Amino acid sequence: MTLTCMAIDDEPLALAKLKTLMDQIPYAELQETFSNCLDAIPYLTTHTPDILFLDIQMDHMTGIQLLEKVKVKPHVIIISAFEHYALKGFELNVADYILKPYGIDRLIQSLEKIKLLKETATAESKATRDYIFIKTDYRILKINLQDILYVEGMRDYLCIHTQTEKILTQITFRELQQRLPTDQFIRIHKSYLVHLAYIETIEKHRIYIKEAILPISQTFRDDFYEAIKR
Repeated sequence: MTLTCMAIDDEPLALAKLKTLMDQIPYAELQETFSNCLDAIPYLTTHTPDILFLDIQMDHMTGIQLLEKVKVKPHVIIISAFEHYALKGFELNVADYILKPYGIDRLIQSLEKIKLLKETATAESKATRDYIFIKTDYRILKINLQDILYVEGMRDYLCIHTQTEKILTQITFRELQQRLPTDQFIRIHKSYLVHLAYIETIEKHRIYIKEAILPISQTFRDDFYEAIKR
């Protein structure tokens, strides 16, 4: 799971430091930064990152005013040099409050908290669903999970092989895996993801599913064999 992030801070050095630290954390990506809240509001109305890093004292509009004015969908992590805003921040349901100066350990602690929340929510959601919706051409199809045999990467497309048809979609493997239960589906190759229930035979690092013979690549081999042990 990759955490998508944005940041609002009127100090260029603060934004540069945050970006440097974020570049060292493989499961989080700082996608957009803003130097003031007013410029960030249009972005927040059209995008839903997982996390908003927010400074408090800024010109034109403070971070607190932004939270009071805009219904912010991301988890909010306040990064401030002023401790006395902490209570107000938590009243506005922020996920964490980091005091400047801070280091990568404190940042990771905060990200891990949100990562756990999202993973738990995703697992609960997957546990109650037995289908997904996939956009293909100009339609959105409902696909029952029990119908999916395996998924094949084909350049700019994924081909979902089901019991009855092949469905082409332009979503990525990462996006699809986030929608699928990890106890049922597993990646075996950069170009293949399989439904464990339909594996008939495994021989010489190859999987047989109906008429298909799919390779298990070295990259995914250990995780795959560990999964079938479980």
